[in-house]
Amino acid sequence: MEQPSSPLDRELPSSFQGNREFYEENRWRKLGRKLKEEPLIPLGCAVTCWALYGATTSIRSGNSYRAQQMFRLRLYGQAFTIAAMVAGSFYYNSDRILRKEYDTLMQQRRAQEKREAWIRELEARDAEETDWREKVAKVTEKREEEARVRRAREEEKEREGGPIAKAVKKLKEGVQ
Repeated sequence: MEQPSSPLDRELPSSFQGNREFYEENRWRKLGRKLKEEPLIPLGCAVTCWALYGATTSIRSGNSYRAQQMFRLRLYGQAFTIAAMVAGSFYYNSDRILRKEYDTLMQQRRAQEKREAWIRELEARDAEETDWREKVAKVTEKREEEARVRRAREEEKEREGGPIAKAVKKLKEGVQ
């Protein structure tokens, strides 16, 4: 008779199962959120890059006056970007504090949910293992009972003797 398979043979749960943080905000969503929060910074970066490209093409074409204008524009673009970063940090400071509090609360809630899910999983595994041990105990008990019955029959046969012993016994009874 086959023994039931152990519940411990099952695959362990992944640490990313049900983890919303892993699926919620990827790099692109975070980039989109940052662009919406501070749209002037990418604008300043774009102006700076455009000025560098213009300066490079002007230098290659030999137009030094246009190259000087582009280098000045690059400087203004960088200054604008830095000013936008500083102004944005002051303007969005309260939003960032609220966002950090929100992220902290969400992280705590996710950790609590993960802990509760893990506890439920452990309880389910414990119940499965208890059931499995009970099944194994029943199978073992049944086998032991069958072995006792078999031994009792063998002992009874030995007491009575085999078929030859029975024939000899009948002959003895018939002679007397």
